[in-house]
Order: sequence, then structure tokens, then C-alpha cells
Amino acid sequence: MNKGFGKKGNPKELNLRAMAQDFMDGLQRHADMLAFNLASRESIQEETYKKRSAAPQIMPSGKRHQNFEQMQAYARDLLVRQVINDCLGLAVTALNNSHFFFSLLKESKGTNKFNAGLQKIAEERHQYFLSAPIDVKFDLLNQNYGVRSDYQTTILNLIIALKALIENKGILKSEMFPEGINPVLEVDLKRLEIEKKQNEAGKAIGRIVNDRKTFRDGEAIVFSDLEIQRTLVTIASFADALFKSVANYAQSFKKQG
Repeated sequence: MNKGFGKKGNPKELNLRAMAQDFMDGLQRHADMLAFNLASRESIQEETYKKRSAAPQIMPSGKRHQNFEQMQAYARDLLVRQVINDCLGLAVTALNNSHFFFSLLKESKGTNKFNAGLQKIAEERHQYFLSAPIDVKFDLLNQNYGVRSDYQTTILNLIIALKALIENKGILKSEMFPEGINPVLEVDLKRLEIEKKQNEAGKAIGRIVNDRKTFRDGEAIVFSDLEIQRTLVTIASFADALFKSVANYAQSFKKQG
């Protein structure tokens, strides 16, 4: 999904709207798969699990066979880790794809005209961005294009949450935070809030708001099923804001002209 530069001085696909739609379509597939997995977990019965486990009539290590309750806990833990990992991967993809456009716009002054020299500068800047850690990516967008993201803290804190889930059985440790950072992990999850008042057409008015989860040293990283789904909603909101910032950046050149 990451954009790149083409050969012979021609940048690949420069359609921001198409890129944004492709990204959101892919994110929707992640959301649908998560909903399917959660629904499957809710409906599975112990007898069905026992029957399926015994179907091959032989096990690799029968003495280590996990019972229904053990597998429920293990499967959910694995799912949470996978979803957070996917969310971080999607966030990086959104950052990389948006930077591709930022880099080209900066060198072309918002036009579609490129020469080999301008494209080389844009490509070198983009290659550096691709190899940068995610926290540096946020800094580069701010320094080079004036883009600040309200989602930065949440996304970086999801990295720490995943580290706790993988390395310490979900228990947060202060050592997992960068040096000098207050060891309080805050994650803002997006949700839709329906207001009591209605619009002129008599329809309910909805707005996107934050629900903040806070974890401290020694606490377990715990998300409900709905909160895990909202991590994907949060990434969608982050990407939407990021892609709009690219469009605004392009418009800023027209205003200058």
C-alpha cells in the first residue's frame, strides 16, 4: 500500500483521493475480519471445540492439550495483540503514503510538473522518511510540512501497550517508556456520540468523541471487545485527518500563487 517513485523520472500514481479510498477500503476489511472473529468467539461452544480438537484422532502433544477456558483466554489475548499490531502497521502506512504526496508537493510547489532533479530530491527525502522510526516520522511531518497530529500520543502509546502484551503478559512497566517520559499510558479511542438535539430535518446529530483509557506502572493492559474495535476506528480517524492535511497543504500553494 505504500507509494513509491516510478522509473524514468515519472512518479507513480499521484491521485490522493484514490490512495485514501484504497487505504480506507483495506482498513474496512480489517474491521470486518475483527467483527467476524469476535462474533465467532462469542458463538463457539465447548462441545464444538472438543469435537473439533478430537477430529484428527491424534494430537502432536496430547498432554499439553489446552481446555476450552484456556483456549478462550489465549485466543483473545492473541487477537488483541494482533489487532494492535495491525493498527500500528496501518498507522505507519498512512504516514508513509501521505509523506509521498507531501514530498512531491513541496518540491513542485503544488503543481504536477516535475523534472528529474526535483524528483530526486523528493525521492531522497521520502526514502529517509520510510526508514525513520514512527516517532521520528511524526517529527518530520511537523518540521517539514507544519503537520501536527493529535493522535501521536495514542499511537506511540499503543506501541508500549503492545510491548507489555508481548513481553510482560500484559503488565505495564515503567522501563517500557522512553527515558524521561512520565510512565502513564494514555490511549484515546474514538467513538460516535449521538446528541439529544436533532437537526432541521429531524435527524439525530452524531459527533466523534474520545474515550480515554489510562494505564499506570504495574497495571494490566486490558481492552474490551468494543474498545478493540474502536482502535481501528481511531486509526481510520487518524488517517482521514492526515490525508486531509495533504489536501490542505496542496491548497496552500494555490493561495500563495
